[in-house]
Amino acid sequence: MRGEHAPGEALKPQQLAQQHEVSLAVVREALVRLVGEGIAVRLPNRGFAVPDFSDRRWQEIAEARRTVEPVMLRLAIERGDLDWEARVRAAHHRLTRTPAYVPEEGEYYSSAWSEAHRVFHRTLLDGCGNLVLLDTFDRLWTAGELARRWSAQRTPDRDGVAEHRRLEEAALARDADTAADVLAQHLTLTVAALTSTPEHVGQQS
Repeated sequence: MRGEHAPGEALKPQQLAQQHEVSLAVVREALVRLVGEGIAVRLPNRGFAVPDFSDRRWQEIAEARRTVEPVMLRLAIERGDLDWEARVRAAHHRLTRTPAYVPEEGEYYSSAWSEAHRVFHRTLLDGCGNLVLLDTFDRLWTAGELARRWSAQRTPDRDGVAEHRRLEEAALARDADTAADVLAQHLTLTVAALTSTPEHVGQQS
């Protein structure tokens, strides 16, 4: 999930079991679950692997999110109460105060920042009050997690802080049109980064 395995790289159960000091059965069970979540793929007679970077799935996930999330945000702005506003402010504050990178995690987004990022986006949308839509968001977010980790290496100059600030401001101003547009653009920038592969991608270890 940290993006430390290259796109298309084989995921060897025995090696992973030794690395994480768990049984082979635990690793195989985890890999099967990751396949179900779209974070790994199962290859006939070849075991498991990280999805290929060129896989259209990343673009399809982004398309699904651009279709669903602006609608959810409009509903959240319409239905969200003062408690929702307070949660959005708190989630954004946590996101801005959490380092995106830490030395021990190298060039990837830090685990703490990734969680704060997820919480901010979900909090923005949970004001919609629709559990089916929120479950859809959760599944799409999990499926796209590797894409976000990889995009950290492709867009070092991207001003994510400003993007998130505009999202918060538009949502709390109850400006549904602007908020939906900002969110759609935010998602578009991520997939654009993933479809312009730099030379070092695929050379990760």
